[in-house]
Amino acid sequence: MEELERTYLAKELPADLYTATSKEMIDIYVPASAAHPDLRIRKRGDRYEITRKRPIVEGDSSRMLEITIPLDAAEFEEFAVIRGKRVEKRRYVYTNEGRAYEVDVFTGDLAGLVLVDIEFQTVAEKDAFTPPSFCLVEVTQEKFLAGGMLCGKTYADIEPRLQKLGYTKIESR
Repeated sequence: MEELERTYLAKELPADLYTATSKEMIDIYVPASAAHPDLRIRKRGDRYEITRKRPIVEGDSSRMLEITIPLDAAEFEEFAVIRGKRVEKRRYVYTNEGRAYEVDVFTGDLAGLVLVDIEFQTVAEKDAFTPPSFCLVEVTQEKFLAGGMLCGKTYADIEPRLQKLGYTKIESR
C-alpha cells in the first residue's frame, strides 16, 4: 500500500496534547547489522505487526510502499527476542483544525525528540499542506530521522544535527 506522508520536528508540544489518545510503541528494526533497516516489528498498545517500508522513488521519503502483516501477542513475543535495534515512544493521535497528526514523543535513549507525521490521501493534498504553528521544520527527507536510522541511537548521537535544524530538546511529562 502506498503511504503519502510528511514529517516535521516539533517546535513545542501542543498545549492540549496530553488529552489526545495515545499508545506506547516499541519498534524493533532488523537486521541489527544494517545501517538503515527497513523491516520493523512493532507493538502499538495491544496491537502487533511486522512491516517493511521502502521509498517508491529512491530519495523521496514522502511516498513509501508499506507492507504490514498483523501479529498476535505470542508471535510478537517470539520476534521480540530477535537481536534488533529498538526505539521507544508514545504516539499521540492529535487533532488540530480537523486534521489528524501523529505526534511521536520519544522516550528512553531518545527522550527529548518529538516528531510530527501527517498522512495524506493524494499527492496534491500532500504538496499543498501548510504545517501548524507547533511544527518547526519539515524533515521528511532527513534520513537520520527515519525510524530505521534512529533505532539504536541516543539523543546525544543526533543532537548536533538537530541543532543545525534549529531544534531544541523538548521535555515531556
